[in-house]
Amino acid sequence: MSNSKLRKKNNLSNLIGMIYSLAIYTVLYIPVLVMMIFSFNNQRYNYYWNGFTTQWYTKLFTNSTVIGSLWYSVIIAVLATLISVTIGTIGALGLRKYEFKGRKAINNMLYIPIIVPEIVMAVALLIVFMKVGFALGMGSILIGHCTFCIPYAVVTIKGRISGDDYSLEEASMDLGASRIQTFINVTLPSIFPGVMSAAFLSFTLSIDDVVMSNMLSGAKNSTLPVLILSMNKSGVTPDINALTTIMILIIVIAMILNNKINNALKKRRKVEGIL
Repeated sequence: MSNSKLRKKNNLSNLIGMIYSLAIYTVLYIPVLVMMIFSFNNQRYNYYWNGFTTQWYTKLFTNSTVIGSLWYSVIIAVLATLISVTIGTIGALGLRKYEFKGRKAINNMLYIPIIVPEIVMAVALLIVFMKVGFALGMGSILIGHCTFCIPYAVVTIKGRISGDDYSLEEASMDLGASRIQTFINVTLPSIFPGVMSAAFLSFTLSIDDVVMSNMLSGAKNSTLPVLILSMNKSGVTPDINALTTIMILIIVIAMILNNKINNALKKRRKVEGIL
């Protein structure tokens, strides 16, 4: 094949790939963009555009029900993230480094909460809580969220450390560092990108959950997704659009900071490798 034909074929492939990517991103992000635009809509229900206003951002912070549900969701998500990342880090390191009886079975069982439909897990946990007399509320929701966040955290962190060797850790302990010092100063920095990825994923899964939260919530409080679901019957007001717009901006900023931290760590490792 001549160079000109090969170049045309590559250009055609690139064009098709660009069109395909543009179509996928359009389907994914156009609804989000519409939602952000309608957070400035001067109409109570988002049936049509009625003019620009920022009143919904002001009313958002005076809506005690929405703000209360938001903080309730954030507290649960933060706790679920801390628990999941802690257990996930320990579990990933244990499954990666050590050989023990039942290791293969545990590895296979990790995927059960990921594969099994969430409604099945929620009903199973609800039955268990009712049998043992465990009160529904923040505790039950937190346990439910941890059941699907921990497997994701273990799989994410385990994938990050799959190609690592243990020479630096062995050198650290040979030089007199304890296992805890080696973990804090050597192991944790090397797996930090995986830990942060697991934390972001766990937080997103927890704060976004509807099924588990709806099944295991008590009568007093509800998470933000459950509250929005209940609003859907009468129509979601633009103050919810304003809230989700703020959340999206915070997540984007957090992702940018995470990328900057990862790049800084990579540069640091390169400098340390040169020295």
